[in-house]
Amino acid sequence: MALATVLTLAGSDPSGGAGIQADSKTIHALGGYALGVATALTAQNAQGVQAVFAVEPLIFAAQVNALLADYHIDALKIGMLADADKVLQSADILTKLPLKTACVLDPVLVSSSGKILLAQDAIQHLLHHLIPKVTLLTPNLPEAQLLLEHCGVHVDLNHLLTKQQFSTIRDALAHLHCANILLKGGHSTEDMAVDYLFSDFHKHPQIHSFAQPRITSQHNHGTGCTLSSAIACKLAQGETLHEAVSQAKDYLQQALLHSSAGQPHYLPLKTKSHRNGGLHHFLTPLT
Repeated sequence: MALATVLTLAGSDPSGGAGIQADSKTIHALGGYALGVATALTAQNAQGVQAVFAVEPLIFAAQVNALLADYHIDALKIGMLADADKVLQSADILTKLPLKTACVLDPVLVSSSGKILLAQDAIQHLLHHLIPKVTLLTPNLPEAQLLLEHCGVHVDLNHLLTKQQFSTIRDALAHLHCANILLKGGHSTEDMAVDYLFSDFHKHPQIHSFAQPRITSQHNHGTGCTLSSAIACKLAQGETLHEAVSQAKDYLQQALLHSSAGQPHYLPLKTKSHRNGGLHHFLTPLT
């Protein structure tokens, strides 16, 4: 039986902690088959992102077209896009896939070390041409806040979550025109790490919460990439959206909980800089 095949479009992380490398590890760990095309090449290690080089549109298109000509894509995961060209190209790719093909978009805007990962002029293209077409959007609180501000919506999402004003949050998120949004609560001030799935915006809006104990780990690089690619893999394997999110959250929790045991050999730090490694993607058994 063929493996569920997931195409991931994201930045390349040579350290292996995030980007298409983390996507590939996640998808294979969960029993899927990963295809990956880099939207950008990054210079980074466990201490942060030093530089980002967007892939030329023709090179990006050639790789994607080669894959689309030979593989049946069961799901698409989109991560860091770097510039407006990749946003528009990604939107065009969706038109070439069957309508039922699930697409998970992780709107990577800024790295955890503060490096800008999506050009400002690309955000409007993201809002108008890509977000309305995807199955699921997975922003963290700062990303959702920034996207809403670009829509002219000014709300304090963290405050609203603290006050559990979910209807107000739902009304704000509706301005993004996406059918389903997983609002990640890792940046919130709540005791538990709670993600909120605002689903079926276009028909019968629902809200589901996924609460797990908050894990404080030095090595949490690539959590967003891992979660979004895990959801895409589970959707490719035929799970419902709710079940895909639930199973992906469980996988991420274990990969994060045991992240210290999954680190490579590092050189001794020469300064007091902080090292933020990736997760332990292969701790859990293949399913």
